[in-house]
Amino acid sequence: MGFLLFSGTANLALAGAIADSAGIPLGRAEIETFPDGELHVTVAESVRGRDVYLLQPTPAPAERHIFELLLLADACRRGGAERVTGVLPYVGYARQDRRTAPGEAPAARVMADVLATGRFHRLVAIDLHSAALEGFFPIPLEHLSAVPVLVQALRERGVRPGVVVAPDLGAAKLAERYAGLLELPVAIVHKTRLSGAEVRVRQISGAVRGLAPLIVDDMISTGGTISAAVAALRDAGSESEIIVAATHALLVGPARERLAQASLASLFVTDSVLGGRVPGLPLHCVSVAPLLAQVLTRLHDDTPLEGFSITD
Repeated sequence: MGFLLFSGTANLALAGAIADSAGIPLGRAEIETFPDGELHVTVAESVRGRDVYLLQPTPAPAERHIFELLLLADACRRGGAERVTGVLPYVGYARQDRRTAPGEAPAARVMADVLATGRFHRLVAIDLHSAALEGFFPIPLEHLSAVPVLVQALRERGVRPGVVVAPDLGAAKLAERYAGLLELPVAIVHKTRLSGAEVRVRQISGAVRGLAPLIVDDMISTGGTISAAVAALRDAGSESEIIVAATHALLVGPARERLAQASLASLFVTDSVLGGRVPGLPLHCVSVAPLLAQVLTRLHDDTPLEGFSITD
């Protein structure tokens, strides 16, 4: 008997694509909001004795999406599910993984503690902002990477960069994964963050002059980091046509305007969060549905995730 897949409201399109790829129907769940703002969740089919997977990325409003996931998990446990796995392609609050000033709350740790109350058998995530986040969770977490999926999309589009660029030190290991698959050198942009939306570039480590850059990151939020890196690369003499690849396309606030002004040759992202076409941007959305379908099938069959999990 195969596994069951249910979805919260954060990305129903991705859930449907995963179900199609796995050759299973998407489970029926009803999620409604009462007039007073309270959520009401019903799992509308039997889960007794079944292996259940709940898809729910947690972009804004993260609090609602997390609570939907917890209510779905509780309904499945009370319905007699044998195992319940939370599938969070994008994990919100992941950037707040440490205190940088007195009085701050490390929100990533709080978020991990909240998710633990769902009593999941395990969690699945894609390209966490920091691999150290795995240690925040008291339950097993399978950390997947969309890098091979995005690299394949680059190749299919005939993109041939000359250097992989990390737009900050935090993306250096991610850049190394891209560079390993593409057999390219790595350059790193050193930045100073001025605010949540503004950054300033200090220098670039590595050769970029005369080369076509591929800027890579785990997410694009306001676009400040990417736009600053693009400007710095062109000032340093790189080729003017610049490609960007990022797993999670949040594209909030001034992101669309900034990326449009950057005049990118192409922007490759995944459907880990619900997006859509962005006028004026050369956006290519690559689905992670086949990746997740394969991983969930392997988890259901209790087979290794070698080649899929970053930590395997």
